[in-house]
Amino acid sequence: MENVKWKIIDFSKFSSIKIGPKIKVKLLSEDNYNGEFIIGKATNTLISPNTENLAVLDDRYKYIKIKNGYLHVGGKTNNQILYNFCKKNNIGGFEFLSKLPGTIGGSVKMNAGVKEYEISNHLAAIKTTEGLKEKKEFEFSYRHSNINEPVFEAVFEIKGKFDFDLDLELKKIRSNQPKEPSLGSVFKNPDNDYAGRLIESVGMKGMVKGGVKVSEIHANFFVNTGDGTFDDMLFLINEAKKRVFENFGILLKEEIKII
Repeated sequence: MENVKWKIIDFSKFSSIKIGPKIKVKLLSEDNYNGEFIIGKATNTLISPNTENLAVLDDRYKYIKIKNGYLHVGGKTNNQILYNFCKKNNIGGFEFLSKLPGTIGGSVKMNAGVKEYEISNHLAAIKTTEGLKEKKEFEFSYRHSNINEPVFEAVFEIKGKFDFDLDLELKKIRSNQPKEPSLGSVFKNPDNDYAGRLIESVGMKGMVKGGVKVSEIHANFFVNTGDGTFDDMLFLINEAKKRVFENFGILLKEEIKII
């Protein structure tokens, strides 16, 4: 096993919701994984003040290459970087990545997307600690996969040309999202309904707990108004689940990760 490297990350600045401790985090490679929880850009992860055993991918996993008709993308590559590459090189299927925060490794693990446009649609294989594995070895569903290992590289099929009309349509869909620090959609949409509509229906739109507010623009976004804490966020998450279940009999499921 190679020498382990570490870095100090202040999650109150690094996380997209600006909540979390300042702690030592392991720099991960294919040679030194030991069961750590892997943080990408912390764009959908709520981190408690007492957490430990975290890791981020080493910078060597930031790359995009075209080899033998496939797109090879390092797991630490930002979604926006891949979007820009595909737009520049007229590659279709990745239009939805525009303004989608996070990294490719994290996006593959949670099957990120916008509406029916998901990152697994063009996925062919991923590289883990056990080498290259084909997509068929894993299960993908709405904002979920059963991948329980680091994604060091994602390999995608190259199909079709960049769709500028779709690009514009998807950007319009995302224009109704708040600009304040958040973790994106807190809950998955239940079948035939929308989490934001349900949360608004139980009177929580605009609700404030400490420094966290249920957005008045989109109720499935909980935003940090400046001094939000882990406990503030957790209170609103649990309150939303409780009220929606009491009123509609629907148990909301988190899209974000809580550690």
